[in-house]
Amino acid sequence: MIHVKMVEEKIKKHTGDFHPVVPFEPGKDKLYHFDFTDNNKELSSEDVTDTEKFAYYINAQLRKNGCRYGIGGYNEHRTLYARSKHFDITHNIFQSACGENMMEAEPRRLHQGTDIWGPPGTKVMAPMDGLVHSFAFNNNDSDYGATIILTHNIEGESFYTLYGHLSLNSLKNLREGKRIKKGEVFTEFGMRFENGNWPSHLHLQLIKDMQGWEGDYPGVCRYSEKEQWLSNCPDPDLILGMNQYI
Repeated sequence: MIHVKMVEEKIKKHTGDFHPVVPFEPGKDKLYHFDFTDNNKELSSEDVTDTEKFAYYINAQLRKNGCRYGIGGYNEHRTLYARSKHFDITHNIFQSACGENMMEAEPRRLHQGTDIWGPPGTKVMAPMDGLVHSFAFNNNDSDYGATIILTHNIEGESFYTLYGHLSLNSLKNLREGKRIKKGEVFTEFGMRFENGNWPSHLHLQLIKDMQGWEGDYPGVCRYSEKEQWLSNCPDPDLILGMNQYI
């Protein structure tokens, strides 16, 4: 517990020092903030289930608002996420205060990362020096698809960044322990056949303790377990610094 608190404190000390994760020019490019809670009356769970309709909605909003990227999702209760049974799969890493019967009945809907929506092939760059911790092709419907996890060290404390919904080409010739330099293009947004059947976007998640996971880590949790999960997955905007441009 002491470790995870120190990690967040040290990341906060360096806010503003990180390299942009996607090509974004403040003052020129605009960001659109997407809301995938039930407050969004323009989008139904049926629309989200249909990837073609979902992609059309996202691209239409970006065009209409003159935005290069869409962004959002951290700590968002995505009640629209009934698109796949994947979000009914539970991960009992943390001890819940709920009874087991309630836990089994509660689907995962709380999003633990930030999504950046943009076209397939969008370049993704390392926010700071790191090593490849692990990678995998999580090939389930609505899963991450191609996934890369980097490990970083900041003032003697380690933490991780997870990149989901990537291109399969990003995994070629990759190896654990490979050095990735700050600002290096090391992956790209994938297409739906390789990114878990989603409209093109990047899922970025900060993780303090991988808890034994490799090539994967839950990006959505039960709302009742929000405090435990988010304490291990702080706001990615600590690194992105993009919310100020919304």
